[in-house]
Amino acid sequence: MGADAELGYLPTTAPDVAVNPHPVSKRRKRTAKFLTLLAVLAVAQLLLLPGSPTEQTHPVPQNAASTLARCASLQEVPSPPRDFLKRAASDRFVEGTQAVLIRNAKVWTGGENGTEVLSGDVYLDKGVVKGVGHLGGNLDIQALVAKGKVSIVDAKGAWVTPGIVDPHSHLGDGSSPYMDGASPDDNSRKGPILPWLRSLDGLNTHDDSYPLSIAGGVTTALVLPGSANAIGGQAFTIKLRPTKERSPTSLLVEPPYDILNASASQHGAPLRWRQMKHACGENPSRVYGNSRMDTFWAFREAYNKAREIKNEQDAFCAKAVKGQWTGLGDFPENLQWEALVDVLRGRVRVQTHCYEAVDLDDLIRLSNEFQFPIAAVHHAHEAYLVPDVLKRAYGSTPAVAIFATNARYKREAYRGSEFAARILADNGLKVVMKSDHPVLNSRYLLYEAQQAHYYGLPENLALAAVTSHAAQVIGLDHRVGYLKEGYDADLVVWDSHPLALGATPAQVYIDGIPQIADPQVVHKPSAYQKPPKVPNFDEETAETIKYEGLPPLLPKKAPTDGVLFVNISKIFLPREGTLLEAYATSSVDPDGAVMLVMNGSVQCYGAASDCPHKGAVSEVVEVVGLGGGTIQPGLLSYGSPLGLQEIEAESTTGDGRVFDPLVGPVPKVLGGDDTLIRAVDGLQFAGRSALLAYRAGVTKAITAPSHRGFWAGLGTSFSLGALHKLEEGAVIQEVTALHVAVGHFGRQPSVSTQIAALRKLLLALPDDDDLSISANHFAKVATGKIPIVVEAHSADIIATLILLKKEVEEKTGASIQLTIAGATEAHLLAKELAEAKVGVIFVPSRPFPAVWEQVRVLPGPPLTEESQISLLLAHNVTVGVGVEESWSARNTRFDVAWAAIEAGGRISKLEALALASTNLEKLLGGTAEVALGMPDLVATAGGDLLSFESKVVGVISARRQAVDLF
Repeated sequence: MGADAELGYLPTTAPDVAVNPHPVSKRRKRTAKFLTLLAVLAVAQLLLLPGSPTEQTHPVPQNAASTLARCASLQEVPSPPRDFLKRAASDRFVEGTQAVLIRNAKVWTGGENGTEVLSGDVYLDKGVVKGVGHLGGNLDIQALVAKGKVSIVDAKGAWVTPGIVDPHSHLGDGSSPYMDGASPDDNSRKGPILPWLRSLDGLNTHDDSYPLSIAGGVTTALVLPGSANAIGGQAFTIKLRPTKERSPTSLLVEPPYDILNASASQHGAPLRWRQMKHACGENPSRVYGNSRMDTFWAFREAYNKAREIKNEQDAFCAKAVKGQWTGLGDFPENLQWEALVDVLRGRVRVQTHCYEAVDLDDLIRLSNEFQFPIAAVHHAHEAYLVPDVLKRAYGSTPAVAIFATNARYKREAYRGSEFAARILADNGLKVVMKSDHPVLNSRYLLYEAQQAHYYGLPENLALAAVTSHAAQVIGLDHRVGYLKEGYDADLVVWDSHPLALGATPAQVYIDGIPQIADPQVVHKPSAYQKPPKVPNFDEETAETIKYEGLPPLLPKKAPTDGVLFVNISKIFLPREGTLLEAYATSSVDPDGAVMLVMNGSVQCYGAASDCPHKGAVSEVVEVVGLGGGTIQPGLLSYGSPLGLQEIEAESTTGDGRVFDPLVGPVPKVLGGDDTLIRAVDGLQFAGRSALLAYRAGVTKAITAPSHRGFWAGLGTSFSLGALHKLEEGAVIQEVTALHVAVGHFGRQPSVSTQIAALRKLLLALPDDDDLSISANHFAKVATGKIPIVVEAHSADIIATLILLKKEVEEKTGASIQLTIAGATEAHLLAKELAEAKVGVIFVPSRPFPAVWEQVRVLPGPPLTEESQISLLLAHNVTVGVGVEESWSARNTRFDVAWAAIEAGGRISKLEALALASTNLEKLLGGTAEVALGMPDLVATAGGDLLSFESKVVGVISARRQAVDLF
């Protein structure tokens, strides 16, 4: 029985939704009714029979009836009204909202465990879904259409799904842009146990993320407190659409009645679910300096306190029901602990941040000791290794809310696996995907489901993970997460199949109200209207389990000197610094092309008959079939500490950060304040994020020294497939470019101070006897010999850098190679960047207004026609893309594919590949391989690197004189 099916009543009128309430819940409902009746009879007896022994011994208080009613209510558990799906209008309906009839759609309803797809119409009225399917024969609807009272939308065969439900967000509480004066309101530092706090009290309605998340199809989100505390407080579910009232309360969906200063009885309705955030592991330990032992003692102490209060209440009520009023006093309660008491009464859905097996085991023992259910474990990077532990939870098995590929950012996430969703589902556990916004931008929550599907989660479960199953986790699957009659009118019309890479809303409806005023819809090829035929990862999944999340990742060299790749559909190769289609299969060679490689060097390629060396080689050749796949240059990663830090939150696993002379003095032993550090000296090889990126077609990286502010150092280029620095071809280029950053970095001096420092360094040409690394390399920048890469996001800072470039060039007579990295607001200066010949690297590739310097984003479809990438390319600016964190380097192939997809044909496959290969290398000063035209090549089976249907099967490296096969 599923976790949420056992946690609350769901109406039998909602087919395909879990409808089996926990047996205890049934008993408690019957008990509550019985106690209510008993209370009425008891009070009647005591009041109508004066002089009875009972009255004389136990005088009846004036509030007896209300006290007995309250005692009876303690047995109630949350559930929707039985006739909920027959409601005429939503409680969130906005008067004046016109009914909508969406015609000719492919509707994924969420029914039949996510396998039901209907071709037809969806009718929305008064904030409720009033019809799904073939509605042409519905005379009532047609009459309203004829009277012009219904807005008609022709979906033209587009996919329609329920609105995306995010079961773990900090929207509003961790609002964007982040500002020092308004620090995130999602965490408290007042102690490890704070069940009395409410995320609602910090909900900022001016978070810049709301419209962006809606543009990704997110309609509902559970806003949780943060994870600094073992018990961080109560969470609240919101709809994302703006309201006329403009208040946080008006965003709420089915809040507990006490939030509205009322009771369920006043509304004649059953209880509503409450939500509670728990956290275990590193976060509460780090904040309070506690060990895991301390954290779980704090849990037990808190729950024991709550249990004592609950027992006192039950004892009080037992006496009250028997009429034993003398000396009974007031009902025992404590405002600080009432929410935790409700957890023990099964009226709260506990959402727990928990990563490792040790934490999960502790949590499950806690749930059994104090007998409370857990709705979901979140993050839970090791849950797939211990599914049987979760099945031992009290009452029912929790769902598991996870990321798709986000892992290894701290120790407890180190064993995170891209195959976790599949493994959990195979073990019968409910999987939901979450954003932890703004950790991941919830605009792209659907992308998490897409990646989970790519790595093996079945199509129906992948979509359910962000709709129906996510709704079950937060206790709202009686109204959201499905497209069925009686459900909320929250839906998304997609421009492609929702599991196709880059799927984007053509329109989003919340409570029946369209949310995008002028949607910019990309018309995509028919191939994107079908779910991708994802590769087979059975072997990798089995290896993951076998090695407890740390399967061997080092590449295996081909067993022979020669490798013959066959059945190739296309071959892309670099020529003079650009990419060209060197070969494409034609009708003349339907079996595809071949490529012969000896010791990592390409001997020949093309049609089998056109490869003269093929017949001359020894029979000792490994033959690798690509099944219509592609050979293309390997990709390049930039922007993260890849190669310098294995676990980003663990200082002991990396190189550390450089001294910044604008913040403090640099030790004299280094040469003083103008010392430049070389990233090459701190390189680490064979890290898991590096090797996973290598297996995803990212064959090398360029990285700058890790830094917090202005001063960075000299970048370096290295192979991601090498075992160590002394291996042949491991270090590709010791020094690539000089890196600095200009912006607001906390303790950093003003932006104008940083610009002044940069001006002085570029114009202070060294004397002949000045041998300092700093002086020499800034001189090389000033004379155009190496690029300077400046991390900057603000358009104002970028404009200043353009002027500084012009100033230095006028004084030196040389052309500076300036690259702007980060560049969120660069789109505002597209024309000026092109005229100044300044290149741009977008990090990340899709924008987010994280801080003030990034607020002016160009979001791309459906909000704007152009994306930041397509706009700059249209102005002939050289553009590259990077990543912010090491774990995401593996997704570079999908990042560049996404850029091409949302450009609607304005960016070709070759241009997309160049964004993370030739373009990026030029911008970062990586001249070694671009000039020679002999980069690593990547072989993919089933398609090219940009496809969700392809899989990387090998890397051809002339530099390392090897072919690695996966």
